[in-house]
Amino acid sequence: MTAPGELLVWTDIDPAHEVDFNRWYDREHMDERVAIPGFVSARRLLRIGPGRKYLALYRTESLSVFDSDAYKRAFANQTPWSITNFKRMRDNVRCVGTIAAQAGAGSGGVAALIVFATDRAKDARAQLEKAMARDGIVSGYILEPDAGLSTPLPGAAAGALNGSVLILEGTAAPALADAAAQGQRALGNAESALFQLMWGLDRSHR
Repeated sequence: MTAPGELLVWTDIDPAHEVDFNRWYDREHMDERVAIPGFVSARRLLRIGPGRKYLALYRTESLSVFDSDAYKRAFANQTPWSITNFKRMRDNVRCVGTIAAQAGAGSGGVAALIVFATDRAKDARAQLEKAMARDGIVSGYILEPDAGLSTPLPGAAAGALNGSVLILEGTAAPALADAAAQGQRALGNAESALFQLMWGLDRSHR
């Protein structure tokens, strides 16, 4: 089977523009992206605690969707509202990659994100397996970035993720926070963050 692809956008926004930023995501951008052939779903998450605040995850049927004519047209012809908000983004990171490993089923209302060095993929898979044994964690996956496709958003400052990503999802924030802390230590003091789900959109429901 072909591995799914995913686009990750992790960003912050000036509070002066936050209302319009959220309105744009909720009323235009999520639906616009899920309408592109090959896109499966989109989700927005809000960070629990300080740091880069907003996370958007877009799942596709395969990595090749990001190299398709339909996606290239959408990326090259952003709406005026999109361009305005791209320019307002701060500390922005955009990553396109392949779902290299998955475990569990479904999605959770809380998620933990761990950025780790790409050469620690074997250790990340071990952490994914351990996390699935914890109560309060229902699923997880590893996102392996594609450097050629992980280009900056139009008008937005370039940002580097500097590694691969382990995402764990579940129902209990303490369990995810503990798993993230353990994973962070096991993967060489990797960066980690905890999020709550804001909302999601499946292609079948748009």
